[in-house]
Amino acid sequence: MSAAPAVIGVDASRITVANRTGTENYALQLLRHLLRLPGQHEWRLYFRDAPQPNLLPHSARAQQRVLALPRLWTHAALASALWRDPPAGLFIPAHVRPLFCAVPAVVTVHDLGFRHFPATHTASQRLYLNWSTRHNARHATHLIADSHATRRDLMEQYGVSAERVTVVYPGFDALPFANAQRSARLPGLPANYLLHVGTLQPRKNLTRLMDALAAVRMHPSQPELVLAGRSGWLSAPIRQHAAALGLGDRIHFLDYVPEADLPALYAHATACVLPSLYEGFGFTVLEAMACGTPVICSNGGSLPEVAGGAALQFEATDTAALAHAITRVLDDAALRAQLVARGADRVRCFTWEQCAAQTLAVLERAFQLSPTAPAH
Repeated sequence: MSAAPAVIGVDASRITVANRTGTENYALQLLRHLLRLPGQHEWRLYFRDAPQPNLLPHSARAQQRVLALPRLWTHAALASALWRDPPAGLFIPAHVRPLFCAVPAVVTVHDLGFRHFPATHTASQRLYLNWSTRHNARHATHLIADSHATRRDLMEQYGVSAERVTVVYPGFDALPFANAQRSARLPGLPANYLLHVGTLQPRKNLTRLMDALAAVRMHPSQPELVLAGRSGWLSAPIRQHAAALGLGDRIHFLDYVPEADLPALYAHATACVLPSLYEGFGFTVLEAMACGTPVICSNGGSLPEVAGGAALQFEATDTAALAHAITRVLDDAALRAQLVARGADRVRCFTWEQCAAQTLAVLERAFQLSPTAPAH
């Protein structure tokens, strides 16, 4: 075992981008909580761009290194820095391992949906995702998967041995959603609406959701559908499908909704419906549950793991089952109350403190460091 204090390197390049996605937010939240953990190790954070002063908590055990190189940052600037002054190991929460890496590396793999549904990605996306995932799978010292579904995919699709991949669930910050039920309804929304939050793209399975809405269009409550999210690849056919069904006035495309408005959007929905063909990790499930909104979700990817028994689930390709689930939630007030109560309990199972502690334990094992004593 190496003598303390050891230096753990972190590829922090993705946390400074202007518009963070889910994986980049994961990297930011996890790094914030890793820096708050007690312990003897030091942290060396590698950045492509200088971070804002308050982006991370102050830590006397953390140092920042900004490596200014606009192109080939990972494979040139980062690789060179690791060779010149090697830390005990490198943690990569949201990117790819350098082609030449002078130290052991642990990489988080978030999502292998492109292997299950290749037609939902562009050719260039598939090529890069397949190369980067295969590279990580072959060369990383250890892998972290954020769900058992992703762990299974790594083992089955890329031949990763069971002992080289550990599941660590991401955390979830429920605080921004805590008072959602008391928030004012956003203007222009219908009285009774089903909600979907996510990018408009084929993987989200939204045409089946529209078909299910058409199947229940005569329900006395007259449910409408609100789709909140940017237009992604192949979003035009999704919009065209709404018109073809004659549901143009019952489906509302909101585009991107600011984070500050999301709690109110969730809280006033009759249900949040997530019919995705595949999800690496379903943060939307937890956001809706934290707002006290019943959740209906498919069995795509990790969604059953995240939802547990707190959502009404259906087979992702079964439109009739989705329509039946929607009808049940519309008709049964007791079921809605049960889903809300279970959801509140489920949200508490995912904390960033737990994620950080488990991640640190993986890093210590992979880099052969003395383990940090658990906090009391």
